[in-house]
Amino acid sequence: MESTMMNAASYLVPVYAAYALASVGLTVGLARTLFRSGAVFLADVFKDNPGMAEAVNRLLVVGFYLLNFGYACLIMKAERATDIISAIEILAAKLGLLLLSLGVIHFFNVYLFHRMRRRAQMAVLPPPVVPQLKMVHTGAE
Repeated sequence: MESTMMNAASYLVPVYAAYALASVGLTVGLARTLFRSGAVFLADVFKDNPGMAEAVNRLLVVGFYLLNFGYACLIMKAERATDIISAIEILAAKLGLLLLSLGVIHFFNVYLFHRMRRRAQMAVLPPPVVPQLKMVHTGAE
């Protein structure tokens, strides 16, 4: 019985190691992409204050790291793996869940950038033009 539990635990150690490496790699890679691409959006939003654009971009990336690493740690715990197949299935399920969460957070960040840019563009639009003519519809018979 104790040998079976020891064997099940030995399958989980590589799963945990692979999961930790993959989650860190995926999160760091996506955060770098968001940082580079987000800088373009934020530079457009904060044209008159480039320092603010850089600060907001860094804060968004820090929040991204905190949220993703926290979630990755929360979903790390796994049930016993009795063989190599179940260990691979556990790893695939954990990475799939992590990738889905990274995708959701990524699209939220893109949506946030879009909203910030749209709001900044709306602020510089000229005021609406006052109508110059009044159209009167006459019934043509």
